Amino acid sequence: MIEVDVLTIGAGGGAYPGAFRLARAGFNVLMVDKKGVMSGNCLAEGCVPSKAIREQIHTYLRFKVFNNVDVEMDYKRILSKKDEVQNIRYKLHEEELKAFKNLKLIKGVARFKDEHTVVVESDKGEEVVKAKYIIIASGADVFVPPIKGKEYAITSTDIYKLNPNLTYVPKEFAIVGGGYIGLETAFYFANLGSNVYIFEKLDRVLAGIDRYATQTLLKYLPKNIKIFTSVEVQEIALKDKKKVLYYKQDDAVKSVEVDEVLMAVGRRPVIPEGADKFLHINKAIEINNACQTNIPHIYASGDVNGKIPLFHTAIRQSLVCAHNIMANNTPVDYADFENVPFTVFTIPAMAFVGITKEKAENLNMDIVETSFDLKEDSRAEMYAEEGELRLFFDAKSLKLVGAYIVGTDAEQLVSHLGLAIKLGATARDLAEYQDQHPMTQECISKAARKLF
Repeated sequence: MIEVDVLTIGAGGGAYPGAFRLARAGFNVLMVDKKGVMSGNCLAEGCVPSKAIREQIHTYLRFKVFNNVDVEMDYKRILSKKDEVQNIRYKLHEEELKAFKNLKLIKGVARFKDEHTVVVESDKGEEVVKAKYIIIASGADVFVPPIKGKEYAITSTDIYKLNPNLTYVPKEFAIVGGGYIGLETAFYFANLGSNVYIFEKLDRVLAGIDRYATQTLLKYLPKNIKIFTSVEVQEIALKDKKKVLYYKQDDAVKSVEVDEVLMAVGRRPVIPEGADKFLHINKAIEINNACQTNIPHIYASGDVNGKIPLFHTAIRQSLVCAHNIMANNTPVDYADFENVPFTVFTIPAMAFVGITKEKAENLNMDIVETSFDLKEDSRAEMYAEEGELRLFFDAKSLKLVGAYIVGTDAEQLVSHLGLAIKLGATARDLAEYQDQHPMTQECISKAARKLF
C-alpha cells in the first residue's frame, strides 16, 4: 500500500497546479492519470492544439490581406507545427515535475475502494493508495450519441491529438453538433477550403451562450458553412469512399454526401468507478464553492464537476482545493463560477464574461449598455477586420457586470474586462482609463465614454 497526504485522480488543469502548491507546502502528493502525463485533455486534444491550428490559419488570412494575394495553406505543415507545440509543452511539464521530490505522477486508472482508498490499475498491475485528502480531477471525455453508423464518424480527438488521424482537408465536411467545439472546427476548415454542414438538434447553435453575442458572430459566418437547426441526425452510412448523413427536418428525411463526419455534440464527466457509492452525483460530481463534495476531504475540480468546462477555471479550482486542504478542510478559499472569461475561438473570435444581455433579461436585471463598432478601431482596420464590443453596467451603480466582444483581439480583451468586473470598476473608471493606442483595448474606454 502507498500512503500519501494528497491524491489527485487526474493530472490536468484541475489537479497539477494545486498539487504543485501542496507539494511546496510540504505535503506528500501523488497524481494518478490514465495518460501518464500532465495537462489533461487541454494539451492532449483540446485548447492548445486546436488554437495552434487556429492561429496559423488566422495568420495566413491576415497575410493575404497585407499582400493582396491568395496564399495556399499547407494543412500538413499546420499539423506539424501543432504537434511541435504539444511536444514542447509536454517537455516543459516534465521538467516542472522533476523539481519536486514529494510529488509523483503514475500512469493508471483509479477506482475507489472507500472514502480514503483507491485502487490504481496500470500496466504493472494493481496498487492500493491510501490518502488523507483526495482531489478528483478526472475531466471529461467526448460523448458520441448512439446514432446508427456512428463508427463512421470522427471526433475532435482525431483532429487535435498528437499525430492526428485526420491529415487532410475534406472537400465536404459534416459536423454533428453546434456547440463551441463544432463551431470552431467549422470555421477552421471552412477557411481551409471545406464546404461545411453543421447539424444542430436545438433551434440555434451555441445554445447556452448569449443569443445576442451569437447573432453578432454569425454575421461573419463564412459562405461555405451551412447551418441546419432543429434537425435530428438519424444515420451515417458508407457509400463507396464517401459518407452519407441522413437527417430529419420538418418531418422529412434528407441526406448529404460528405467526405468526413465529425461528432461534436459535447463531452461527459469521467467519474471514477466506485465514487457513486458515497458521493452525490447528478451527471457530474456535486460540489460547493469551496470545491468540496459531500465528503469534506474529497474535492472535485475541473470538468468532472460539470460547472464550467474550461481549463483556466479548472486551474483556479485546483488551487481552491489546495488552499482548503492546507486549512485541514476548512473552507478559506472559494471558486468564482460567474465571472469566468469564455472565448469561442472562431475566426473572428467571440468572447464574453459576466452577465450579458440575455442573462440580464432572464434575471429581470436593470442594466445600461453601450457599444463600440470595430469598424472604427485602428487595429481592426489594419487587418481589414470587423466586429463589435458591448458593455453591460448595473443601472444603479454603473458597475460593469458583463461584456462581450466579437472581432479583433476578443480573446485578449475579455480577460481585461473580467478583471474590471472583479475589481468593481464603474463606467466612469473605464471611461477615464487611458487605454493604449493603437490597440483594440481603446474600444473599451471609447464605449464607456458614450455614457457621459
